[in-house]
Amino acid sequence: VQLQASGGGLVEPGGRLRLSCAASGVSLLNHGIGWFRQAPGKEREAVACISGADDTTNYVRSVQGRFTISRDLAKNTAYLEMFGLNPEDTAVYYCAAEKYVSPPCLDMDEYTNWGQGTQVTVSS
Repeated sequence: VQLQASGGGLVEPGGRLRLSCAASGVSLLNHGIGWFRQAPGKEREAVACISGADDTTNYVRSVQGRFTISRDLAKNTAYLEMFGLNPEDTAVYYCAAEKYVSPPCLDMDEYTNWGQGTQVTVSS
């Protein structure tokens, strides 16, 4: 699976962005999709995921109510819609995919296919 993350950029606090994760080489059907991020000087952390088993979504507490993960199988692409961005959301965002990942699906060790990352910077 080849994953291409895009959509990052510079946005003001309170703004919104939509990240995309385009997959090639295999269909995302039955694949769990995870979004993870790594801020400068910090470890990579989970953000959101959608399970491959039943499309259950899961979010870390800090983004609940602000971020939405989804996927479009026709486009073989996953998305992370982000609203109400704040400076603490600044990080490189990575998408990952793995077949048959089940809920809670936020463990990055479950994923072997990773995109290259896209930078999100929230600043005024």
